[in-house]
Amino acid sequence: MKKYYLPVAIGALVVAFWLKPEVQEIAAGVAIFLFGMLMLEDGFKNLGGGILEHMLERATRSTLDSILFGIVSTTLLQSSSLVSVITISFLSAGLISLIGGVGIVFGANIGTTTGAWLVAGLGLKVNIAAYAMPMLAISIVLVFQKSKLLRGIGFALGGLGFLFLGIHHMKEGFEAFRDQIDLSRYALPGLVGLVAYTLLGTVATVVMQSSHATMVLIITALSAGQITYDNALALSIGANIGTTITAIIGALGANYQGKRLALAHLIFNVVTAAVAIVFITPLREVVEFISANVGISDGDYALKLAVFHTTFNVLGVVLVVPFLRNLIAFLERRIVEPEPDVSRPRFLNEAVDEFPQTLENALRQEVKHLYDNAVELILHGLNLHPHEIYETDNIAGTVLRSRRPIDLDIDESYEHRIKTLYSAIVDYSTRAGDKRTPREFSDRIYALRDIASGIVQAVKSVKHLRKNVIRYTARKQGTVTELYDGLRTEIARIIVEIHKLDLAEPDERSALWLDQERAQVEEGAVSTSRRIDELIRKHEISAPSATSFLNDSGYAYDAMRDLIAAARSYYIERESAMAEVEQLLILEDDELDEVVRSKNARRGEANAARLRNNDVAERG
Repeated sequence: MKKYYLPVAIGALVVAFWLKPEVQEIAAGVAIFLFGMLMLEDGFKNLGGGILEHMLERATRSTLDSILFGIVSTTLLQSSSLVSVITISFLSAGLISLIGGVGIVFGANIGTTTGAWLVAGLGLKVNIAAYAMPMLAISIVLVFQKSKLLRGIGFALGGLGFLFLGIHHMKEGFEAFRDQIDLSRYALPGLVGLVAYTLLGTVATVVMQSSHATMVLIITALSAGQITYDNALALSIGANIGTTITAIIGALGANYQGKRLALAHLIFNVVTAAVAIVFITPLREVVEFISANVGISDGDYALKLAVFHTTFNVLGVVLVVPFLRNLIAFLERRIVEPEPDVSRPRFLNEAVDEFPQTLENALRQEVKHLYDNAVELILHGLNLHPHEIYETDNIAGTVLRSRRPIDLDIDESYEHRIKTLYSAIVDYSTRAGDKRTPREFSDRIYALRDIASGIVQAVKSVKHLRKNVIRYTARKQGTVTELYDGLRTEIARIIVEIHKLDLAEPDERSALWLDQERAQVEEGAVSTSRRIDELIRKHEISAPSATSFLNDSGYAYDAMRDLIAAARSYYIERESAMAEVEQLLILEDDELDEVVRSKNARRGEANAARLRNNDVAERG
């Protein structure tokens, strides 16, 4: 169906242009208006610098706050579509709750009615095309500036200029069209007209994907006398239904929460439209009462339409808000949260890729998802069970009791539970790097990708260990079993300590502990070779077993280093004052090596002195 949509649309336009050349100016006006909306959205994205996103996170503390945010943001942006896309992105990334997102959508429905007031009150009464030309000329100069702020202002100013120009051409097109044909002859009275024009308004909005553009088209046609007031009311009701197409399309790439929000949007707008259709006569009387009291003349149907548009949207919010909890419960029953599939990305989707803040948060959660999968695979690869390791007070004792090999195809598990997630993280982080974003943001995104890389390397190291862990720890074989149990214990201990770090409050996490662990790992790596030499001399371990262990200990210590490095980058907040103090105390790599060498040198001197003393004692 989709492949026929574009040629059919273009074909219909060409036929319309050929039959009625006057249609060209109306169609061009709509196109210019929609292009202006796109520019305006881009301008606010550049100009906002994340302000709108930060406000959105704080605006969902209550339903009233959410509704007010939806009203204000849509009034300022003049685009309920942009607000809906942002809301779906934040909801998919887990930054706001479902009830908060629904409240924002309710408010956006009221906020979008301000566009009708601007067009009816200003656009039709002032030659706005005269203002559009200088705005476009100035905007093009600003768009090519290096400053993101100036570019944002340029896009916003250009978008506003194109909006004005689009309204002008739609208005002129309908005026010219009136001289050729009178569309009001096709007016349908009564219930038939109400239903027919509601459907027409829905279809028009679905095609243009902008209720704002549809309302401008309706108002300009109404002012030119091309449609009747009654049919214009029905068209505005239909536009309210059709505007849900943006949220539905945006939710296609979102998770289950985004789909719930799109369904809530559809239900709310359909219910609101149904109420408006059923109570159309009382609503008209309310519009007449309000118009009379605010000074709108009897013949100013464009402004009366704006009053109607606002009235029935406010009425819809008033009627639905008391049942908001019931609506949320219905959505949760209708669109059930899927069973977690650990082999698939849980937080990364097309919706969160729209905005830097949502993408960064989703990447961070996906890296944690990857780490959880990796830890389970690492422990299973060592024949250990995560719940036993986390719950025990004696890790070494638990390791000694864990002799039975766990049934595990580690290569297959790596492919399905690690590689797929890592591929998604690399894909989305690369996308972020390709966008024009602040360097600080790109650095944080690439840091998360590096953390994921370290986690994957740790899993690969344990993959190499797996064969000999089974060979030497499934049953006791003397010293070699003790050596491998020691490696298993150290890896398990580090995983447990990182787990404690995860459970701690952010301001209680310390990089100094990680440094101590890293120093201990480096010391253990150096002392391992010396111990193996001693065991070989005493004939407590065979040369082949010693060689295998030395190779495996290298893999084990690499895994420990990678896990510690990942924990440091993921959990320690560099921006805090405490972290700055700790940064001064954290040892660099060469300093760490020097500490380990000096410890080993002192230990060697102590051993040599002990041997000399023993020789002296024996000679004495």
